[in-house]
Amino acid sequence: MRGTEAGLFRNRYLQVLALVLLLQVGLFYSASRGEKVPSVLSLYYFPLDIQNWKTQRDMPVEPEVQEILKADDTLNRLYQNTETGEGVYLFVAFFKSQRTGQTPHSPRNCLPGSGWEPVKTGYVPVSIPGRAQPIQINRYVVQRGNDQSLVLYWYQSRNRVVANEFAAKFWLVADSIRYHRSDTSLVRVLVPMRGNDLDAATRTGTAFVASVFPLLRQYLGK
Repeated sequence: MRGTEAGLFRNRYLQVLALVLLLQVGLFYSASRGEKVPSVLSLYYFPLDIQNWKTQRDMPVEPEVQEILKADDTLNRLYQNTETGEGVYLFVAFFKSQRTGQTPHSPRNCLPGSGWEPVKTGYVPVSIPGRAQPIQINRYVVQRGNDQSLVLYWYQSRNRVVANEFAAKFWLVADSIRYHRSDTSLVRVLVPMRGNDLDAATRTGTAFVASVFPLLRQYLGK
């Protein structure tokens, strides 16, 4: 390994180590002061119809998946647009506390285990009605055989949307110290890509996110 590469590796290692230590200190500090668990609505009652998006079916989370996930509440549902016929899969996992190791699993890690391989990663802004600034979420393209799907996902805590996993850990520490809260949610929207058309899938996915986001805020704690 050349000197420059070794230096970059050490810097990245030190950054990760510092983040882990900060996380441990923050959680220990917050644990000594008690925790505030927000009162939230059950995702069981999440609306079946959202503007021009209608529920096609609910898909229970398999017991073996829930055993690994350890979420306190989940939603796994297929919606279809009544005007275009496009379908999107909405998955939500809510964790009321992360103190005992219950943390969201990144789709970057879960989807390859299901046979989907990453093709493209990045971010996409989504304008939300009534919100001054767009939210920034992950845009992740996966492929299995000849089929491609678009995955949009983010972490939602309090009134905050976070795309980056490391940033989510940072805010976990900050919220644990300032507000004595460690609740969070993973929100994932999956859009099958017709003809592997990424632009069309992105329009469909972001339109759905814009419609569903205001409701999610009511169910995931403020």
